[in-house]
Parts: sequence; structure tokens; C-alpha cells
Amino acid sequence: MHGWRRQHPSGEANRREGPKIKKELKDVAEVAEDVTNSKPLEYAARAGFAVSGILHFLIGLVAIRLAMGGQGQADVSGAVEELAKQPAGPALLWSAFAACVALALWQTSDAIFDFSHLPTKKKVGKKLKAALQAVVYAGFGLTIASVALGAHADHRRSTSDLTVNLMKAPGGVLLLLVIGAAIAVTGVVYAIRGFRKSFLKYLRLPGNPHARTAVTTAGVVGYAAKGIALLLTGLLIVIATMKANPAESTGLDGGLKALREQPMGVYMLAAVGAGLICYGIFLAVRARLARM
Repeated sequence: MHGWRRQHPSGEANRREGPKIKKELKDVAEVAEDVTNSKPLEYAARAGFAVSGILHFLIGLVAIRLAMGGQGQADVSGAVEELAKQPAGPALLWSAFAACVALALWQTSDAIFDFSHLPTKKKVGKKLKAALQAVVYAGFGLTIASVALGAHADHRRSTSDLTVNLMKAPGGVLLLLVIGAAIAVTGVVYAIRGFRKSFLKYLRLPGNPHARTAVTTAGVVGYAAKGIALLLTGLLIVIATMKANPAESTGLDGGLKALREQPMGVYMLAAVGAGLICYGIFLAVRARLARM
């Protein structure tokens, strides 16, 4: 037995190394949590809400312009292009990029470290929501960076191309139907959240009753408009997939332009545009009032 042990000295070493490695990983995780919960990152993450608000505000303006017979791309890439045209455009874009990255990191931290005190079902739901929001804001950041670097992002074409590629892939049609349905359902959830005013629990509302009413109204209208926009986007994906016509899957811009072609569509598009402007204002206010 003693000879066998002398031939396998690594077994005892591995047993000693195991707890040490676990402790080091725990220390790294604690450092990462401290960094992602730091005040500087919180301020930068709050700026990310403001950037998202500016983008939605610009999308709303483009939607109204389209309703009045003008031109434009009513989606994130179109909003970023509008932002790039402003004085000090490059500085604005890179500042917006940094803010979106910070908010994506903050949401990632929430997905990894937070909500452990909640029941399992709620904890999973909260973590999944934070993870999805991290992906959204990371996507905003990538779009902003691509425009800042001189690339012109056309989300209508890229969405159509993605639909074409997925339709050709095994199980791609089913996946597209699921994605479209998920986006449409998300739109319904946004609208319900707006009408129920459930977004208020994430804010530290001002004491002034007039300011409180203004924030609540902007939130209700904004969430409803955002919900309609997402519902249209999801339905377009589902319809394009069922008709095997990926050219009709054109993202948010395509959804809003399709709305314009409906009876009374010009007025409905203008209303959605105004609602998205309200949502942008709400997000800008959320940058100051959000419970982080």
C-alpha cells in the first residue's frame, strides 16, 4: 500500500489544489462583482439608458417623417445615422458606444450575480431578462461602433439576409417562426406593462406630483408604442416565413413602413412615432430615476 501511494503523489496534490482553485475562482468572482457594481460603472450604465432614449426618440422622429411622406430608416441603424449627422458626431457616437457597453456589462452582472435571494422560478426569469437586455444593449453598441467606423448598417437588408440563411438551414423555418412569435409576444408584454404601469416599480419617482404624472404618462404611452412596433416586427417575420418570402422580413423599419400602407396607416404611423418619442423621453428620465 505504501508503494502504491508513493507511485501516485499527484492524488494528494490534486486534493490540496482543488479547494485552492475554488477559492481563487471565488475571489475573482467577488472582484468582478465589485467592479460591475461600482459607482463609475453605474453612472456609465445610466448613460446607456439615456442613449437608448435618444435612439428611440430619433426613430420616432423618422417614423413621423415617413408618415408625412418623407424618407428615412426607422430603426436603430437609421437613428444612429441621424446621430452621426449632428455636430461632433464622432464624439457623440463613441460616447454612446461606451455607455451602451457599460449598460450591457451592468445587465450581464445582474444576470450572473443578482437575484439569488428570489425563489427559483422568479430568479431564472429575472436573470434571463437581464441577459436578454445585455444582448440588446450590446447590439446597440455594435451598431453604433460600425457607424462610427464608417460602415452603413442597413437593418432591412441584414434582416432579410438572415431570414434567407435561416430558411435554408435545417430547422430554420421553425426557428424563424419561434423568433417572430417571441418578438410579437414581447411587444404584447411591453404594451401590457405600459397599461398596467408595472414599469414604475423600477423607478424612484420624484416627489412633485406633476413630475410624477409626466413620467407615468410618458411611460404608459411609450411602452404601448414600443409594444406595437415590436408586435409589427414579429408579425412580419412570421408572415414572411410562412409565405417563404424572406424579402418581407425587414425588421422594425419594414414593420413601420408596412403600417403606413394600411387604411388610416399614415395616422397610425404618426401616432406610433409620437409614442416612440415618449418612450425615448421616458428612457432619458429613467437614466436619472432607475433603481440600479
